[in-house]
Amino acid sequence: MARRAVFPFTAIVNQERMKRALILNAVSPRIGGVLIRGERGTAKSTAARALAALLPDITVLAGSRYNCDPLRPDEWSDDSHYRYDNKPIETEIRQTPFIDLPVSATEDRVVGTLDIEKAIKSGEKQFEPGILASANRGVLYVDEVNLLDDHVVDLLLDAAAMGVNIVEREGISFSHPAKFILVGTMNPEEGDLRPQLLDRFAFSVQIEGLDDPEERVAIIERRISFEVDPEGFRRQWAKNEHELSERIANARDRVNDVRYTRHDLMSIAGLVSSLNVDGHRADLVILRGAQAHAALQGRDRIIDEDIILAAELALPHRIRGRVFQDNMLSAAELSERLDEVQGEMGASDASDEQEERAEETAATGKKKP
Repeated sequence: MARRAVFPFTAIVNQERMKRALILNAVSPRIGGVLIRGERGTAKSTAARALAALLPDITVLAGSRYNCDPLRPDEWSDDSHYRYDNKPIETEIRQTPFIDLPVSATEDRVVGTLDIEKAIKSGEKQFEPGILASANRGVLYVDEVNLLDDHVVDLLLDAAAMGVNIVEREGISFSHPAKFILVGTMNPEEGDLRPQLLDRFAFSVQIEGLDDPEERVAIIERRISFEVDPEGFRRQWAKNEHELSERIANARDRVNDVRYTRHDLMSIAGLVSSLNVDGHRADLVILRGAQAHAALQGRDRIIDEDIILAAELALPHRIRGRVFQDNMLSAAELSERLDEVQGEMGASDASDEQEERAEETAATGKKKP
């Protein structure tokens, strides 16, 4: 089935920070999603839909309502285990799902429901999948996430963090994989999320309309061209789309092998601590983001640039007392602060890093960059 025409991701004018946040989540969904805050008409929903169209088709177990990965039986749903354990496996190809969650969604609509009466009478678990099942291995888009019930937002964020949805009713449980790229968008003029929920989003981006006349004209021209001839416009951008899609696919294959040293971890921890960020979620998010960025650049270990660019996305909504202020830290300011942190770490830590690199060189026979 042909995918309906979607505005090309690479044709979006500027908004580089938003695009980077989405791409890094595509490389490593374990990062934990992105919250995009901005006024109306700043390509928030366009970017989310374009990202899904950019991702390659997926191979799933034939008949699976949960897009179960044939290569990951440890993550199969209960249904898939019942159907395929010790039996020949059949597969099919599907488009990467893009699921649009409505603001009115209820808990049952999101997580699914269990037929308790049937389970008690016949011992058979009858599960009606929800939105989380449809979104597995795809993109789950939540527009106006700030208007969604807080409890439902909690459920989404829990599933995004754990990668599994477990539904329990009256002592009966059912589980299925729920790994997805969570993209939430919101207009801050309509209210904000509670700080506890903000912290659960891995990345955040604040975007605004562009002031440069040339860029505004480019937006008009591209949008009109797309509306007049969607397929023709997509063909114009097909080469750019294919190249970015290939970069993401290659980065996905190598991201889990991207190395880091204790010096890198100390740099991340020192940077986060110096900004008075509560909790430890930001440290892990920055590390995963740095690995994804390094993989996207074709490198096998992280460098300071990866840490800075990941921190630029992971920290704006977590800095105590200045959440989403106009004077948020820039990459240049983060770089300067990271230099200060590393300077305070002292020579002993630098010595530790040299020892780590020497040990790795001895073990692999390759000199570490």
